[in-house]
Amino acid sequence: MKRHHRSLRTRALLALAVIAGSLAIALTVPVRLGLDLRGGSQIVLETRSTPAAEASREATDRTVEVLRGRVDALGVAEPTLVRSGDHRILVELPGVQDPQKATDVLGRTAQLTVHEVLGRAENADTAAAQADATAARVLPDEAGQPLRLKAAELTGQDVKSADARIDQQSGAGWHVTIDFTDTGRDRWAAITADAACHPAGDPQRRIAIVLDDKIISSPQVATSVTCGAGIAGGTTQITGSFDATEARELALLVSGGALPVPVEVIEQRTIGATLGDAAVTAAAWAAVIGTSLTALFVIAVYRLMGLLATLALACYGLISYAALAALGATLTLPGLAGFVLAIGMAVDANILVFERAREEHAIRNRPSTRSALAAGFRGALSAIADSNITTLIAAGLLFAFASGPVRGFGVTLGIGVLASMVSALLITRALAEYAASRAAVHRRPHLSGIAHTGWVRDRLLRRGPHLMRHPRRWLAVSAALLVMTASGIVVRGLDFGIEFTGGRLVEYATSAPVDPDRARVALAEAGFPRALVQSSGDGRLTVRAEDLTDTDTATVTDTVAGLGGDAEKVRDELIGPTLGDELRRNALIALSLALGAQLAYLAVRFRWRFATAAVGALAHDVLILAGVFAWLGKPVDGVFLAALLTVIGYSVNDSVVLFDRVRELLARDRTAPLARLTNRAILTTLPRTVNTGTGAALILAALAVLADDTLTDFALALLIGLAVGTYSSVFTATPLALELHPRTPAKPQRPTAHDRASRPTGAPRTERGRADRV
Repeated sequence: MKRHHRSLRTRALLALAVIAGSLAIALTVPVRLGLDLRGGSQIVLETRSTPAAEASREATDRTVEVLRGRVDALGVAEPTLVRSGDHRILVELPGVQDPQKATDVLGRTAQLTVHEVLGRAENADTAAAQADATAARVLPDEAGQPLRLKAAELTGQDVKSADARIDQQSGAGWHVTIDFTDTGRDRWAAITADAACHPAGDPQRRIAIVLDDKIISSPQVATSVTCGAGIAGGTTQITGSFDATEARELALLVSGGALPVPVEVIEQRTIGATLGDAAVTAAAWAAVIGTSLTALFVIAVYRLMGLLATLALACYGLISYAALAALGATLTLPGLAGFVLAIGMAVDANILVFERAREEHAIRNRPSTRSALAAGFRGALSAIADSNITTLIAAGLLFAFASGPVRGFGVTLGIGVLASMVSALLITRALAEYAASRAAVHRRPHLSGIAHTGWVRDRLLRRGPHLMRHPRRWLAVSAALLVMTASGIVVRGLDFGIEFTGGRLVEYATSAPVDPDRARVALAEAGFPRALVQSSGDGRLTVRAEDLTDTDTATVTDTVAGLGGDAEKVRDELIGPTLGDELRRNALIALSLALGAQLAYLAVRFRWRFATAAVGALAHDVLILAGVFAWLGKPVDGVFLAALLTVIGYSVNDSVVLFDRVRELLARDRTAPLARLTNRAILTTLPRTVNTGTGAALILAALAVLADDTLTDFALALLIGLAVGTYSSVFTATPLALELHPRTPAKPQRPTAHDRASRPTGAPRTERGRADRV
């Protein structure tokens, strides 16, 4: 008794410490919202090697620093620039709705050079040949006249600063003033001294200022400068027909310095602030309603223990939020869905414990509620650990191979799974054991929700169906279902999103509804016959094409506006073809690794036949889900990949719980027929499967009905996967395991004490066949 009180006190103190720490973090550290929740632009740049410079990890780091100076000069609040891998740079610009300006500034190499002019070239071709021979360069000046340039005498490294200024007195307009360093000042004086030796009007009296292989200014040295003297002071001006914005951008590029290596935009996403706010509101309502319905369901089924589990779920939410804030993770829209979805994992752990406690109480091995709960936590621990580890595998693969917001889903799902284990095994246990030790609960055990077995278990055990009498019939049904759904992949094909194909997707909110067919015809007449046009609901229209430049996008916007009045661009995503190929390849790798990792883990935890059967059921679920999406014409994109890997984790959970019970029964009786033991395991774990599935379905239904359009497809995929996974764990994985197991004749076995105790009075005896030697 003293040991029990000591352990209860220890768990209570740990639970209070976790809750207090989480509350302190939640109140002091804000969670950073992704651009899909607060609006803005995300640009992914990739460094490219040149003959003169290699795009190494160090070069990419130097490029990040140069880009950070440019972004700071743009005046964007709270920008983010991080290196991703060895060659990629992720740039997030909150509040920037027109990324073209930022892309122009960030993507320019800004290689500044200053050259003496050797003279005019007859034409570009012959001049290029001459340039090769004399180590000079040929570039057209501002008027388009080719000039032969001497090798660079000054570079951007010789520039100390650059400022945009306007000459209000002379009315010359905006110009950029450049101040050279000490070394650059001497070189500038030498260049202008040589140029001043040529007569006025001679091209050789000009100095060419080149930016990224383009002459932006080629002024003549003033006649007041004498030969050999040059211009002292180390200052010059770049003049031209600049407006204020162009002059400031040029000064920014010159003063910020050149990029060590060129960069290419391979991905670009823009989310309107209105769309982000609407997504947050919709997801929040879905979370509140879904969680409330799940809490009411758990309380209705498990009474007092259900109420305590609901309190633990609230603590789970606090712990998850604090973990996100402490790790500095970014909360994205799919990540918010993962946060809500992990509630189902927390509910599953509680239901596993409560159902096991009911079972222990029913067979009178544990006559009191407190002892039944303690046995329930011990008996359910292995199943909880196995099922959560398999889900963590899926979350880890998402983080490793996904990109953008979908990676955020993997982070929040992983954090949610870990938090759900703390919630169920620490907080729920502390609350439940404290309540079970109260005298009022001891006198009225029916209030606890543990003292009765529940109507699902009662009906199953009263009828005692032998579901595994003919396992091949169930396999035939599964095969027929697989053929019917997966044929959609062959007949209609999969509609891959731009993440996997590359291209550009633009979503518009129009003041008046626009018919997609009418828009398709108008865009074809405007020069985009291959554009895919879809209605995305609520007066929105989505246009997708493989290759849309910024100019093309402006034409598309004008065309849509002509059909539906005002057309506001609420989403703009650009995926380069190289990145699309890479994401498609990563998706296949992630899917293959998910199945392989599940097989390896289950083979270690269970027999290889059980592991093979579970992974076979997973492949069955994946093909069915993909086939259903093919028949429905739904997009297969990064969000679908997140749903697919989550379905794998959910599906394997059911198989793990079932096989864990089979393993336990085999340890008790190694001579009983495997079919009979498996059937008993199904009947005892099915109440958990039904209750867990109902709780998860309530959350997913709320997401499907109330959340953003993107999360609607996500929730639909999970609802389909939940139904198929629940079916396959019982009627695909289990029959497959029985067929893989060798069978040898054996004598009929007498019922064990566990069988007699767990079967209600009057229930028919199950049929016995041949024994499976284990």
